[in-house]
Amino acid sequence: MKLFVQRVKSASVRVDASIIAQIEKGYVVYLGITTNDMNPKIDDIIIQKLLNIRLFEDKEDKINHSILDVKGEILVISNFTLYGNTKKGTRPSFTEAAKVEDARKIYERFLSNLKSSTDLKIETGQFHAMMDVESINDGPVNIIIEKEIES
Repeated sequence: MKLFVQRVKSASVRVDASIIAQIEKGYVVYLGITTNDMNPKIDDIIIQKLLNIRLFEDKEDKINHSILDVKGEILVISNFTLYGNTKKGTRPSFTEAAKVEDARKIYERFLSNLKSSTDLKIETGQFHAMMDVESINDGPVNIIIEKEIES
């Protein structure tokens, strides 16, 4: 599982020109799911890292606060292209990305576990849809959180 996390001042996602989700200060989290993510233990590890990683400034402008500390919001967007392999040629290979049926189950499991892990506002895009994501990056601060667990 791979998360591309962007610290944002605000963000929204549209499907068919309609806003389906929006957040204020917090994270846009692009969630990539690989073929090895069937083990639900991975959710707990990744979610704890996401909620506790310190990416927000304190009073001394040091990056010392988590999203929990600042009571931020999270927008989760499914994104299979995070597992695009560009080692050969000019067209990415997506063989490491989970198949749609498996990815949907893992995505829904991840969201359920995330929502039950925090009282923060959690919004989502639409799985397997073409989405327009708009955000105002804060910093910019971007980080990749990645973890694999054998099934």
